[in-house]
Amino acid sequence: MLTASEKRIIREIQNDLPLCERPFLEIAERVGVTEEEVLQTVDSLLERGLMRRFGAAVRHQRVGYKANALVVWRAPEGRVEEVGLRVASFREVTHCYQREPLPGWPYNLYAMVHKHTQAECLEVIRQISKAIEIDDYLMLFSTRELKRASMLYFIED
Repeated sequence: MLTASEKRIIREIQNDLPLCERPFLEIAERVGVTEEEVLQTVDSLLERGLMRRFGAAVRHQRVGYKANALVVWRAPEGRVEEVGLRVASFREVTHCYQREPLPGWPYNLYAMVHKHTQAECLEVIRQISKAIEIDDYLMLFSTRELKRASMLYFIED
């Protein structure tokens, strides 16, 4: 299903991107292909549904954000996408997902809010609540990070 070249590229792009002006060129040089081939491979993996997304993860603690809240919202069925897009538009929100509500748990929209302090998080959540006109939500604040790792594929022995 995957070529040897695709596997080598996946092995490289699943790690942190090099911090340089042309990270895909550096990856290409490591893999032994052209920069264009790396970019075309990423596009192909996305188009074929073999890779869902290509994104960056910011280590929020390293940039000074010490307060993190997972907020669960009860968005009306007909407004979930509209509300989710509005919530996601706040720069303090790094993740925003729709989930199916469960018996006894009616919340269907989840968002992570990051700020320097809990008080700042609470203020942002209040602003979001006002903007989306929904006050049915719960907040869970992080106390410490226990694990943060992505899946790794085609690991060499």
